[in-house]
Amino acid sequence: MERREFVASLVAGGCAGMCVDLTLFPLDTIKTRLQSQQGFYKAGGFRGIYAGVPSAAVGSFPNAAAFFVTYEYTKALLGTGGVFALPHVAPVTHMLAASLGEVVACLIRVPTEVVKQRAQASLSSSTYNILLATLREEGVRGLYRGYGSTVLREIPFSLVQFPLWEYLKTLWSSRQGHTLYSWQSAVCGAVAGAVAALVTTPLDVAKTRIMLAKAGSTTASGNIPLVLYDVWRSRGIAGLFAGSIPRMTFISVGGFIFLGAYEKVRRTLL
Repeated sequence: MERREFVASLVAGGCAGMCVDLTLFPLDTIKTRLQSQQGFYKAGGFRGIYAGVPSAAVGSFPNAAAFFVTYEYTKALLGTGGVFALPHVAPVTHMLAASLGEVVACLIRVPTEVVKQRAQASLSSSTYNILLATLREEGVRGLYRGYGSTVLREIPFSLVQFPLWEYLKTLWSSRQGHTLYSWQSAVCGAVAGAVAALVTTPLDVAKTRIMLAKAGSTTASGNIPLVLYDVWRSRGIAGLFAGSIPRMTFISVGGFIFLGAYEKVRRTLL
């Protein structure tokens, strides 16, 4: 991967991440409150819809930049030769690149997500106070509560979204006989995002419950199957797919902005 490509992926990824996170923040707040253990209205309802936005603003650029740099670098590395360079193996290359990208990006995403979600579900405290309280009560480990569940949510999500996005782009491009415009890549991103969002909603519910749980509780231990079983037992299938509509809307529109902006900025820089 050339230095110019590295810088283009870094800047394009960061810009795309900030665009989508700040534009669609209210939808993310509604989804978090729908999934919280205390229920939508007790978690704040439609009040303070921008609670936790400072955390999202700080984390979105480096998080998205880290993902795309890792994604593009891994794709370039695997595509240089051997079995991964074969056209029919391309989806596997995209899956591996996206999975590795998520593992790296989550090192930045999880601390900002923990603070952001606690601010969204607790209107009485500011983002800064929540950060201080988390560090005081749980230390740095508290900021990484839910890292495993986030990675286990993001990897299946990326395994669906990115190969589907690349496939839809290839299909559309071959039909029209030339490279897609940025808005066409964005449409492919929206479709791929909506499908991936629906499939992985139960994992997102588990991640939200783990991050919002009181320190020392059974849920806070991060046992995903146990959390999912508890949700299913108390709220059924509807509980497992709580927040799926705002999540699908958020990620579909987000996929349009995120992947469209990424392609546009990257092409401009290259």
